[in-house]
Amino acid sequence: MGVRVRLHLVRHGQAAARFDADRDPGLDDTGRRQAEAMADVLLPRRPLPVLVSPLRRTLETAAALERRWGTPAMVEPLIAEIPSPISDLAARGLWLREIAQRRWPDLDPVLRRWRHCLLAAIGYIRRDTVLVTHFIPINVVIGHVRGDDRVVCFQPDNCSCTELELEDGRLTITALGREATTRIL
Repeated sequence: MGVRVRLHLVRHGQAAARFDADRDPGLDDTGRRQAEAMADVLLPRRPLPVLVSPLRRTLETAAALERRWGTPAMVEPLIAEIPSPISDLAARGLWLREIAQRRWPDLDPVLRRWRHCLLAAIGYIRRDTVLVTHFIPINVVIGHVRGDDRVVCFQPDNCSCTELELEDGRLTITALGREATTRIL
């Protein structure tokens, strides 16, 4: 039997702008309050490594844990939001709405490769860790564990925490985070 690792997937707090309005928004006031509440819940888990995507909303969400635990978060680009091939923000929003209705096998090879790299990165984690990430990456992990190839199969609320165990390369869900009827755009 291998090492059992507990992973805490946290969706970032509420952003100040949507995917189709800003490439890299920070948190709004609600998002900052959500981040503080999430940190209060995770505080007793002890200081854990914190991985964040390079986007502002995850960095700002993780800041609440950094302050409480006195340890810096580490940026991990492989847990960033799904890469959009479109630069125009309005078109980018339409693209994401269309992608969210699909299944991974039907998507572009670049997106399937991104999904594969995300899952591989998570599979290499060898310590209990908090990962502050995004809606679609959390869906990638949950869908993988459930054997569900839909791009969106779970509705993680802002600052919800989904817990998983990783042992011998196998992920299992131990607690799903709070769900919401989330508009991803």
